[in-house]
Amino acid sequence: MKLVFAGTPEFAVPALSALLAAGHRILAVYTQPDRPAGRGRKLAQSPVKQFALVHGLEVRQPTSLKPDTEAEALRALAPDAMIVIAYGLLLPRSILSVPRLGCINVHASLLPRWRGAAPIQRAIEAGDPSTGVTIMQMEEGLDTGPMLATAETPITVTDTGASLHDRLSTLGARLLVDTLAQLDQGAVTPQPQDGTQANYAAKLKKEEARLDWSSDAAALARRVRAFNPWPVATSTFNGQTLRVWMALAEHGMHEAAPGTVLSADAAGIRVQCGRDILCITQLQAEGGKPLDARTFLNGHPLAPGTRLGP
Repeated sequence: MKLVFAGTPEFAVPALSALLAAGHRILAVYTQPDRPAGRGRKLAQSPVKQFALVHGLEVRQPTSLKPDTEAEALRALAPDAMIVIAYGLLLPRSILSVPRLGCINVHASLLPRWRGAAPIQRAIEAGDPSTGVTIMQMEEGLDTGPMLATAETPITVTDTGASLHDRLSTLGARLLVDTLAQLDQGAVTPQPQDGTQANYAAKLKKEEARLDWSSDAAALARRVRAFNPWPVATSTFNGQTLRVWMALAEHGMHEAAPGTVLSADAAGIRVQCGRDILCITQLQAEGGKPLDARTFLNGHPLAPGTRLGP
């Protein structure tokens, strides 16, 4: 098929790679403009752009797709379909109507469960037992289009935002290639979404990362895993920020106030919560590197009774 690809972050790269491997012709790759990144604030290319350039693909980086000239430029390519994965720009009706088979999105949720910017993290945070990817026919609404295919995967108690991101990225790439083959043969029946079952997966914010020790330990453990690798859950210790990268919930209650360290050893740092105990197994001191509990305690002793948090 003749395809146009639109995507920006690492999540979209496996799909672009899979399309090339399947023999599809990529007419052009749309991605976000280069933006300042890192401490030096130097202009950085998106992961999709880097992959496209290595493979000799044409790259287009408009700041908006709303001008009529953008629809004209896309129409000149005469694509069979436009594949859109975490692109970051709104597609107006003038763009959606150009490809013969429309614009097709790979969304990291079993729609309509999580619509919006952060479906992977919100699924972990909410305690969903499973999630997946949906291949969707795009329309003007936010993730509201009819579904073409889905694939499911369980969410384990050790899954983080990073591990689930990588698994869904690969799963979505495989499902996309299979779905395109069926779509080209007219063997796909679009299924409408049940909007009453939809939830909005709001974009992550740094202020969400601070742990409230009066909360349930299971909820805190899910938040720690969901916010790994960004924005990373935090607390405070001796007036400095403590970043919590991995933790598990344990049953048990003590009379200690929430935020109190109950024990600290190689197996983890156990902290009393509003309900049950959070066992921190990987953490990072301010100015340091992420460490397992054993290594962290070698340089930062935490005696039972120490309080974390404000």
